[in-house]
Amino acid sequence: MDDQRAIMQIQKFKKHFFLELVNLYPETEIQSFFSILIEFKLNLTRIELALQPTTKFTREDLFFFQNALTDLKNNIPIQYIIGETTFYGLTFTVNHHVLIPRPETAELVDWIIKDAKYKKQLKILDIGTGSGCIAIALAKKIPNAEVFALDISAKALETAKLNANTNKVSIHFIESDILNLHKLAHTFDIIVSNPPYVRKLEKDQMLKNVVENEPHLALFVENENPLLFYKKIAELAKTHLSKNGILYFEINQYLGNETLELLKSNGFKKIELKKDIFEVNRMIKATII
Repeated sequence: MDDQRAIMQIQKFKKHFFLELVNLYPETEIQSFFSILIEFKLNLTRIELALQPTTKFTREDLFFFQNALTDLKNNIPIQYIIGETTFYGLTFTVNHHVLIPRPETAELVDWIIKDAKYKKQLKILDIGTGSGCIAIALAKKIPNAEVFALDISAKALETAKLNANTNKVSIHFIESDILNLHKLAHTFDIIVSNPPYVRKLEKDQMLKNVVENEPHLALFVENENPLLFYKKIAELAKTHLSKNGILYFEINQYLGNETLELLKSNGFKKIELKKDIFEVNRMIKATII
């Protein structure tokens, strides 16, 4: 580092960083933010930084960190600040057009991968793909799968295509409104969806940085009809799943039984409701056979 451009020791700025955020976030989360930013900008792990306590910021570094600090004070998620996140061991670009992938969604992906382990020549459809995290993780981990990904948002699909290229997988992307589709172009062995499922009445229970920054189109449904996406997708899946094909959903934790009954009423069998790492109903699978 050019000494003339090195203007502040990182440890000195770290104290300022913590003081500015201490009333807004838990201390462990502030430490996580700082470590993420250091690794992203300076390519230094937390351990490497501890071994180099006199490391200094350049003016460019300081400008980046001051902007990041301002964004954090304004409830911008850290993933949007650095423009990327990790999901299922893969790196994804994220922005305000797509949801930030959640650990619970990775559990859904893991469930599908384990079920598909010994199957061949699978055709998979991901409905409401957003960043492409589900479709891309499945394509990466199930090499024999042909994967399709559908979303209503052109901007989200731009991001998903970028992520597919970054992770070197081939995905067939489709821009369409699932609620207005009467048929699908193919028959699929697996149909998966993490559709909008948060009722507007639940908004007050959500973190401020989620409500203020992540796309409402991908999050919220009306209180009066919270399962409209599940109903539509189930109806399409009845006629577009192959023999022994499986439908997978990520679901609203408060509507597990309602989602199960909806699938039953649409003729689905072998319905399994599964809890996530937080011990709440979060995913479900079913077959029409």
